[in-house]
Amino acid sequence: MSWGKDKSAAPASSTLSQILPLLVTFVFLGGLGWVLYQIYLSVIKIQAQAKEQMGNKNVSFTKDGGLRVGVKHVENEDYVDKTQGWVVKAWNLSGESKGDKKKR
Repeated sequence: MSWGKDKSAAPASSTLSQILPLLVTFVFLGGLGWVLYQIYLSVIKIQAQAKEQMGNKNVSFTKDGGLRVGVKHVENEDYVDKTQGWVVKAWNLSGESKGDKKKR
């Protein structure tokens, strides 16, 4: 055979050249797994922090997928109700309403 190489003279491949692609694959998958694990940890921390901050504002998530909002300043509502009640009483006692002018 004058034009081809003799196949019996081909060098035997070493063990390292056979295992190298497997090692590269394991290193790549390990790195990818580590990155995904760090993303998972970050998401868990963000969820915990958001839940804590929402809890400080009287907002909480329920187990059935809903959202519960608590009333925080009931004292302020009572104050506004009393003030509005005083204004209404003052208005009624003044006697100057539209109905009174029409009757005269």
